[in-house]
Amino acid sequence: MPERNVLGNDLEPCGLDPVTGWFRDGCCNTSDEDVGLHTICAVVTAEFLEHQQSIGNDLITAIPEYKFPGLAPGDRWCVTARNWLRAHVDGAAAPVVLASTHERTLEVVPLEVLRRYAVDVPTDISGLDD
Repeated sequence: MPERNVLGNDLEPCGLDPVTGWFRDGCCNTSDEDVGLHTICAVVTAEFLEHQQSIGNDLITAIPEYKFPGLAPGDRWCVTARNWLRAHVDGAAAPVVLASTHERTLEVVPLEVLRRYAVDVPTDISGLDD
């Protein structure tokens, strides 16, 4: 059975350049071993990266032994729900791709909060205003 996103649909890939995800499969899939819940597909900003570094979560420095390339603004990355929520509370949350954010995120962050930061472009744009 496919993994689901916060909208109840099939979980879409988050990022392949760099390859993200707890399993480094490009998706924000998770497992019981993923204590931090790396389930939010974020489009990282300079402000978010600086915030994460300030709380001891350095997402900028590469760590090759963990296949972590280091991030730059604009990269899409599966971040932990708890650290993203902390950034939200501190006013530094990154935009979120809802279609690529795992449903288990909702155990930590309410959907209405995630929707405020959504940057998804719907597949069917016919209902959008001109």
